[in-house]
Amino acid sequence: MFKTIKSDIRAVFENDPAARSWFEVVFTYSGLHAIWSHRIAHFFYRHRWFTLARTISQISRFFTGIEIHPGATIGNRLFIDHGMGVVIGETCEIGDDVVIYQGVTLGGSGKEKGKRHPTIGSNVVIGSGAKVLGSFKVGDQANIGANSVVLKEVPSGSTVVGIPGRVVRQDGKPLDRLNHQLPDPVVDSMRAMQREIEQLQTELKELRQRIPEASSPGQ
Repeated sequence: MFKTIKSDIRAVFENDPAARSWFEVVFTYSGLHAIWSHRIAHFFYRHRWFTLARTISQISRFFTGIEIHPGATIGNRLFIDHGMGVVIGETCEIGDDVVIYQGVTLGGSGKEKGKRHPTIGSNVVIGSGAKVLGSFKVGDQANIGANSVVLKEVPSGSTVVGIPGRVVRQDGKPLDRLNHQLPDPVVDSMRAMQREIEQLQTELKELRQRIPEASSPGQ
């Protein structure tokens, strides 16, 4: 237990250059308080003390502005920076060394039953305001840009931005460089149409040359 607490504190120093002392981190970082409250709530949740678990999580939400369902599974060294408005759903799973900024939602996309929240891999960074919605995996070392809305699986090592979220980088390389040799059905269709138009123009020109000129009115 104390080993986990120490690793949570170290995660703050590793990810926040504004952290100055252990005293400051322990007593003023709401993200850290939310994580510790969740670990207690999750313990009771796993032992089927559901009402007590939810009570602890709601008290933590009131004081920190961060809502983590006690059923969520959180790995080691999670760092929630600023934290206000973060929501983490019941069936969400988070790996090790993940960084989450304010306003992030790890939620569901509807009223489906069972596993309905995302699985976040290790060493993932989720920018402020991002929404990751649905039961799919965000791969290890992925980066999700601020205010992105992610609705489908994210490959490991990729960067996702936009609404809906799209992969723009993979393993540090821009996506267009990765895909420039891959077939593009739209581009291929346009090129085929262009070739057909050029062929038709050539045939029409040859046909006009074969047809004798129309006789003049006096002939």
